[in-house]
Amino acid sequence: MATLDGMWKVRRTGGALPPLVGVRKEIEGKQGVTRLGRLPGLPFDIDGLRLHYRGLFSAFVDELVPEREGYHGRATFRGRELGRFAMTRMEGKFL
Repeated sequence: MATLDGMWKVRRTGGALPPLVGVRKEIEGKQGVTRLGRLPGLPFDIDGLRLHYRGLFSAFVDELVPEREGYHGRATFRGRELGRFAMTRMEGKFL
């Protein structure tokens, strides 16, 4: 399985999610953050291919499935799907 380490562009593919313009996930090791532009991000912990958000957002989990050019994901709230998204690797360094 490919590593999740790196910076990922996030694109909405369906469901109740907003358009996700400017959203990216920055991942290193067993943790990461979802960011919108230069705003502070939402931190998460990684368990396999599940991204568990922390703190006030702990009921949210992103579930990932590998695909040819990245990952396809399901955003869930307390186990119920809110929407779907795609993640593609970005070049460059973390901001």
